[in-house]
Amino acid sequence: MVKVWRLGLMSYDTALKIQLAVARKHLDAIMKGQDANFDTLLLVEHKPVFTVGIRDDTPNEQIFRLRSLGAEFKKTNRGGLITFHSPGQLVVYPVINLKHFKTSVKWYVNSLEETVINVCDELGIKGTRSPYTGVWVEDNKIASIGIHASRYVTTHGIALNCDNDLSWFDNIDPCGIEDKGVTSLTKESGVNCSVEKVTPIFIKCFDKVFGCKSEDIDVKTQEEILNSIYNKLLVENSA
Repeated sequence: MVKVWRLGLMSYDTALKIQLAVARKHLDAIMKGQDANFDTLLLVEHKPVFTVGIRDDTPNEQIFRLRSLGAEFKKTNRGGLITFHSPGQLVVYPVINLKHFKTSVKWYVNSLEETVINVCDELGIKGTRSPYTGVWVEDNKIASIGIHASRYVTTHGIALNCDNDLSWFDNIDPCGIEDKGVTSLTKESGVNCSVEKVTPIFIKCFDKVFGCKSEDIDVKTQEEILNSIYNKLLVENSA
């Protein structure tokens, strides 16, 4: 069973705090030897933000230029290089314990790619893999993937272009690849593929690939996680 939490439009920092709070529930259970299931899919649209992975070395002048465009710039501990998130893009953060599935990061990334390829297929689009991580339509990337795993608990995940403004990507070499482009489900299908339309398709494909069953997260669990974040902030601010 995987819980689904639809976060809506949210800043990168707030969504990251929620990711880390869910991951902490996993890790605490592992430390205590408990066989608990906190597997969660966080679904979100981000306000404009450029993010980079652990191998990125974007110079300060480039960071300043990107911020001057009206977007945030965030360094992360995921794999991969620079990418961009904005409204109209479905960002999926699976915070799951791979011991409930298969203890292989390679299998996990491959399964995320397969999930997106199946979403594309449902919409009449031929998505493929390439030597680069992610999902492609010919030479154009339609979904970026960058993950982090600690004791087989995953954070970060997938950014799937639905009907977002692709012109933002003109300001970077997405994922550090110079001679490739980007595309979206809307552009490739010729019909509007909003995040709202794509979300149930994604969840169905995720369930099939990962062999799980998903259900919406309950309000009590949401409140518990949000309260843990709030209490942590109070402690940090009073220190």
